[in-house]
Amino acid sequence: QLELVQSGGGLVQSGGSLRLSCSASWFTFGHVTIGWFRPAPGKNRVGVSCITPSSSWVQYADSVKGRFTVSRDNAKNTVYLQMNNLKPEDTEVYYCAADWSPDSSTCTILPRQGQYVHWGQGTQVTVSS
Repeated sequence: QLELVQSGGGLVQSGGSLRLSCSASWFTFGHVTIGWFRPAPGKNRVGVSCITPSSSWVQYADSVKGRFTVSRDNAKNTVYLQMNNLKPEDTEVYYCAADWSPDSSTCTILPRQGQYVHWGQGTQVTVSS
C-alpha cells in the first residue's frame, strides 16, 4: 500500500487544465501538511506548492503562481492541485508528499532533507504545444 495515492494527470493542450488528487486513509490526514513536487534537471525534486492542514497557509513556486491552486478537503482525506493555463514546460511527473512536523502553521516548498516523509507514486502531466 502506497503512503499516498495520486490520481488525475494526463495529456492536454497548451492552455488546458488538469486537477491532481492526493489521498490517504490515515485518520490523521487532516493534521498533516501536503506538498507537491516535480523533478528538475540536476535535482531530484523541486517544490511546486504546499498546503497546511487547515488550509491557512499555501505556497507556490514562482513558475506556477497565478496558474495553479492547491486546496484540500479533509473530510475526503484529499488534497488537490488544480492546474490551469498549462504550458509545455509543465510537462513532468508530479508527486505529493506528507510533512508531519508538529508546527503546521506554515509550509515550505524548500524543505529540509527528510521533512516530507511519505510520498505518492507520482502522476504524469503532459502538455502539448
